[in-house]
Amino acid sequence: MAVKTAFSADEFTRILENYDLGAYIDSGPFNGGTVQTNIQLQTTKGRYAFRFYENRTKNQVLFETELLSYLKGKHYPCAAPYRNRDGCFVGMFHLKPYVFFEYMDGQHVEVPNERQKQQLIQKAAELHNISQEYTSVYQADRWNYDIEFCRALARQASERIDTTNAKEKCAWLENELLTLELPASLPKGICHADFHFSNVLFQQDDFGALLDFDDANYTFLLFDLVGLIESWAWRYGEDEVLDFSAAKKVLAEYTRWRTLNSVEEAHLFDVYKLSILIDCVWYFERGDVQDFYERRKIEFLNQVGRDNFRQKLL
Repeated sequence: MAVKTAFSADEFTRILENYDLGAYIDSGPFNGGTVQTNIQLQTTKGRYAFRFYENRTKNQVLFETELLSYLKGKHYPCAAPYRNRDGCFVGMFHLKPYVFFEYMDGQHVEVPNERQKQQLIQKAAELHNISQEYTSVYQADRWNYDIEFCRALARQASERIDTTNAKEKCAWLENELLTLELPASLPKGICHADFHFSNVLFQQDDFGALLDFDDANYTFLLFDLVGLIESWAWRYGEDEVLDFSAAKKVLAEYTRWRTLNSVEEAHLFDVYKLSILIDCVWYFERGDVQDFYERRKIEFLNQVGRDNFRQKLL
């Protein structure tokens, strides 16, 4: 369920008084979403998406809304935020931020076909082309994915859980971070960082919109690419290995729209490992330090090696 905080008709009526979005008629929850409260709102002027941020600061939300406004201005398929009568994208209710977004038509597809996959990869590459030109005054307010971020959150998780297993897992993770080679010249920009099917809309076979930039942050542009490779090339189950043939297809489609430079080609391996280690932070309590999911993936990549990984993909 996408609603953690309920809003009454009277509350929506009062909130809408500061917008030019019409008078309240009705509302109901979106089916998707697990972190923030997401509500469909019908007014006398149309339908809107209302998002109430349960665990974000105002500045974190301003990063998202200003980014989306910028992307919309570049004709990128995403939901535009609406300003209130004071000219602000973000309102506050009970000390938490909220935003009205454009309602986007389309359907979520749990198992995309090849054409839909290609379009999503294309839109990821286009996002990266656009975001290289973008800067935000709120950038430091986001969780920007890099080595320091991963190390800091792992230490916080270890201290919070306070078990021998957690401490040993943190030590293992920090040791793996030391093996990463991520030069300062590795291109950065805004990545979406969550291409789950519930965040993508299609209209039949055509790409409709990329939704939910709640995890978007300033990081290595390769981060989204390795996420797409992970989605369609990692074999789950007993045979946990990377299907390099499938990974090459993802990479080939991506580079049709955005060419990787030589530094990115050399360090795709390292960004992939970083993404797995960040996943380890999100699921820090899962598994024993000697044998857990993210460790098995890292060990597989270590066996392949940076140079061999590059040769297999490129």
